Amino acid sequence: MDRERGHDVLDVLRAVAARHEGSVPRVALAWLLAQPAVTSVIVGARREDQLTDNIDASGLALTEQDLRELDKVSVLAPSYPNWIQQLFAPARDVNG
Repeated sequence: MDRERGHDVLDVLRAVAARHEGSVPRVALAWLLAQPAVTSVIVGARREDQLTDNIDASGLALTEQDLRELDKVSVLAPSYPNWIQQLFAPARDVNG
């Protein structure tokens, strides 16, 4: 686990949460729900207030700036073999 990257993501989540006057979990769930490939999320609430906050994520409209910041800080470095494919992809372009 990349702890430094995790801290960076949390820093941006906190900043976005402050702009929306919400919680980090609410923003994290709203961010997940904003991803095209995500159709649902699993919440892990112990208390009623946590459940309410999690449910409220479905009504949080993140801005394009919020989404860009969160996407940028959370992007994963390509792993093998993807990085090698990306490295040589331009050389293999049959159309260009």
